[in-house]
Amino acid sequence: MKMSNYKYLILRRITQLSLLALYFAGNVWGWKILRGDLSSSSLFGVVPLSDPFAVLQILSTGALLGANALIGAMIIALFYGVIGGRAFCSWVCPVNMVTDLANWLRRKLYVDKIEKKIWISRNVRYYMIVLALAVSFVSGLAAFEVISPITILNRGVIYGFGAGAGLLVAIFIFDLFVVKNGWCGHICPLGGVHSLIGKYSMVRVEHNHDNCTLCMKCKEVCPETQVLNMIGKRSEFVTQAECTNCGRCVDVCDDEALDFHLRSFIK
Repeated sequence: MKMSNYKYLILRRITQLSLLALYFAGNVWGWKILRGDLSSSSLFGVVPLSDPFAVLQILSTGALLGANALIGAMIIALFYGVIGGRAFCSWVCPVNMVTDLANWLRRKLYVDKIEKKIWISRNVRYYMIVLALAVSFVSGLAAFEVISPITILNRGVIYGFGAGAGLLVAIFIFDLFVVKNGWCGHICPLGGVHSLIGKYSMVRVEHNHDNCTLCMKCKEVCPETQVLNMIGKRSEFVTQAECTNCGRCVDVCDDEALDFHLRSFIK
């Protein structure tokens, strides 16, 4: 494949690794660009950034939050709600690198052709949101934050990995041998939250039916294949909230039938 077939993949990896490096530098060397972690951090020591789902869990416990945490959650929600959509999952979340590797190996090893497919509803992630909030309310702890592989990997890079690394290995094996895109595409509640936040975001992939030759490379690499239901049928934007804006479908399309554009709300 041409280098252009990996453009967005390379940009995503640069973004994810750069964020991890900045968090490490902020916490270990005192750099002020990014300090904290993906749950709660500050940009240049001035702008608060908070994970909206973490904030919701803490509020569910009955705890009071400071203005910075609430403002930080609003900033993140506005960014993804207006611009990024569910891009957190593919451009920021470090666990995405683990699951992408598992699914790349899954394709190379022809796992889907060897074993019987196991079906899990993609709505499980939305049930997990409710469950996490309910457990947070009952236990008085931010339930998902305690076991979140995102937090484990993020803090592991900064402070070192402990027993939590086993959860990351389990997710890798689960995605490789059990369910394709199992964690990010079916279970992770944070992915569900970002789907809801970014439902009407502006930056979207657009499909040009006239250019499409039905090679279906886009569906082979897409972690949320249901969002590409228009392929081979009609020209339109990918508007389903579960699209992660990862750009892999754009990368692999040699027909120039897919590309990012500002979403049109007029049909």
